[in-house]
Amino acid sequence: MLWIAWKMLVGNRVKYLGIIFGVLFAALLIAQQSSIFCGLMFLTVSQIRDVEGPAIWVMDKNVEFIDDIKPLPDTDLFRVKGVPGVDWAVRFYKGLARARMEEGDFHQMILLGLDDATLIGAPEGLFMGALSDLRKPDAVIMDDAGYKQIWPGEPFRLGRTFEMNDRRAVLVGITKASRTFQTFPIVYTRYSSAVLYAPRERKVLSFVLAQPRPGLAAEEVCQEITRQTGLQALTRDEFMEKTIRHFLAKTGIPVNFAITVLLGFIVGTAIAGQTFYLFTVENIRQFGALKAMGTSNWTILMMVLAQGAQVGVIGYGLGVGLAALFGWSSRGLTKLAFFMPWQVLVMTAIAVFLIVLLASLLSIRRVLVVDPAIVFRG
Repeated sequence: MLWIAWKMLVGNRVKYLGIIFGVLFAALLIAQQSSIFCGLMFLTVSQIRDVEGPAIWVMDKNVEFIDDIKPLPDTDLFRVKGVPGVDWAVRFYKGLARARMEEGDFHQMILLGLDDATLIGAPEGLFMGALSDLRKPDAVIMDDAGYKQIWPGEPFRLGRTFEMNDRRAVLVGITKASRTFQTFPIVYTRYSSAVLYAPRERKVLSFVLAQPRPGLAAEEVCQEITRQTGLQALTRDEFMEKTIRHFLAKTGIPVNFAITVLLGFIVGTAIAGQTFYLFTVENIRQFGALKAMGTSNWTILMMVLAQGAQVGVIGYGLGVGLAALFGWSSRGLTKLAFFMPWQVLVMTAIAVFLIVLLASLLSIRRVLVVDPAIVFRG
């Protein structure tokens, strides 16, 4: 019977391709928009991911996400160091600075200040210069995307100078860094230099990066830091989750993408359902003939569902494949944020299943109530 169902399905190629197109369109739109949404959320935590090494981030108790900087007094570093279970702790500066280039134009930059002694938090993808060069006076390292943004079309060259807060900065290295949500150039320097490049404030310490002692869970040490200091201490993963939750709750990004995904689902259901219904109506005599030969309603039901499943699998595979191809081809040409985790594939599969189920339900009732005598009518 499944073979007969398949032969009936592909008998009318136009309607067969129309059903597949409806499911394909829905799967493509849902997978593509969901992947772009995940890519944007991935950008919001890029700077947390790029700081390798420390497992704990300590900050003001009111900080809600990575860019919500509420400076701490420098004495908080020693308070964190004094908490039992903390192996080491270092200072970390994050802020925005306005740079004046040699050409006279100005650029906003993300300024990161690393601990002077250990340089913890330094970028991992340094491909020009040496990390030790940061110990030189006025030394800074810039990400390659920021370099191309400031000096488009020019080759990478070390030794360039510019000013931040009327202080000279010398480019001693170029690194690869994850794209950020703000898309500003990223500049790394020592903490002592960063507080001079930034506008002067009474409190300048952005975060304290810490590491638990070997054998201790980072979550337990975070709880102890919070209990003893009153500061907010989060593991690296917890801080990323908190940042993403902020953007989900406080911005319109989720609503905008949800509307697009919902439209894809509705349009896909409408196209597939209408075409599948017309296909069933055209083949009503064949279904009547099968019932006249003694085929049960249950078998007819399984045939219709099998037809829907075949269309769903093909449409899902093509839709997801085209979405992945779109993301792969566009990342090298544009700055599109695209990230397709396995959750997107599962969500798209569930959506396609519901589309196929709804499309099948529109046709099943017409088939189940058909009179076998329709075969003998003119």
